Amino acid sequence: MPSNSPTIKPETVHGAGALYVVATPIGNKDDITLRALRVLRNVDLIAAEDTRKTRRLLARHAIKGSFISYHEHNEDQRTPTLIKKLLSGSSVALVSNAGTPSVSDPGYRLIQTAISKKINVIPIPGVSAATAALSVAGLPTDTYVFVGFVSKRKSKRLKQFTQLAAERRTIIFYESPKRILSLLEEIIATMADRQAVLAREMTKLHEEFVRGSLAEILNILKQRSDIKGECTLVVAGRGAPQEVSWKTVRNEISSALELNREKISELAKRLAKKYDVPRKKIYDEALKFRGQRAEDR
Repeated sequence: MPSNSPTIKPETVHGAGALYVVATPIGNKDDITLRALRVLRNVDLIAAEDTRKTRRLLARHAIKGSFISYHEHNEDQRTPTLIKKLLSGSSVALVSNAGTPSVSDPGYRLIQTAISKKINVIPIPGVSAATAALSVAGLPTDTYVFVGFVSKRKSKRLKQFTQLAAERRTIIFYESPKRILSLLEEIIATMADRQAVLAREMTKLHEEFVRGSLAEILNILKQRSDIKGECTLVVAGRGAPQEVSWKTVRNEISSALELNREKISELAKRLAKKYDVPRKKIYDEALKFRGQRAEDR
């Protein structure tokens, strides 16, 4: 056997076992590597986000295995148990319901702890929704930003979008079908309309890629009675600064003041990033509008 041939239980420091971070299919059950199957067949224990789903996947390949649940609700309790097994010499495979563990899925805490204990952590690469969508998006791939799921708190979420408004790299978001419409609306409001691709049900029977501007994608989805399947949204980075009509900026300032949902300082900061206009200029214009409205009353 060649000296560089992979082994299931490589020698590790302090006699510890190895933690394998194994990617599994995001839809099509055939999207799993031979190496992943070999590791899952030979490890002592499989830590799965949902043991029932993983059992069904492995049954397809005649793999039984020994399982333990490991998900976002029991990470704190399970991590010490798994670390103890690894330190005693057992090998553990970490898998999520779909894709690569710890990428918007449970696993970060276990991996971080294992590394701190000098336990060998070995990636078994495979499918990831982010790279799958990016590969067919037709947007720049030389550099990109992976955001994943944005915050569920609106104030924090809008702050994230505002910070991303000036980002020139391609941006990747994950979202559930229930919240995809509001995600699109908020991105347009804070980051302006731009080219994007919405990937839905990737690798499955009803796989779909909706392409166009964010506004066009939003309009297409609004025509549907129902939206199904986890969504990956790939958004173009901000292009080179363009000449913006001051009338357009003034109209948005006026509309924002009518809604009265944010302070003038916050409005100035947001629109300055959105339109690449000096913040002070927007701030002064907003004060003028507010003064005029007060006089009209």
